[in-house]
Amino acid sequence: MFRKKDTGESRQLLDGINLTTLVHGDKTLMGRFKIAKGSAIPTHSHPHEQTGIMISGKLRFIVDGEIKDVEAGDSWCLPGGVEHSAEALEDTVVIEVFSPVREDYLP
Repeated sequence: MFRKKDTGESRQLLDGINLTTLVHGDKTLMGRFKIAKGSAIPTHSHPHEQTGIMISGKLRFIVDGEIKDVEAGDSWCLPGGVEHSAEALEDTVVIEVFSPVREDYLP
């Protein structure tokens, strides 16, 4: 699968949080998240491994009760099943890959 820039459809997941699914295959899905300053992703867990890189902005993750502040250029990998949340300290753009594919993020 190939996708040209700016051709994916964006959808709002939560207030101030938008996802564009960029590409996906049988085992992985990659998405771009635009998160407005002050927006929050509540504590949750899922079976998918979640690997990401911060393109711009700043997020505060809470992973298994531990605070992790990330900024442009930082990256992470969260194993499936781990509770986590995030709050945007600035307007933020993140690219994340999920394995296996998150069915709920398919276009």
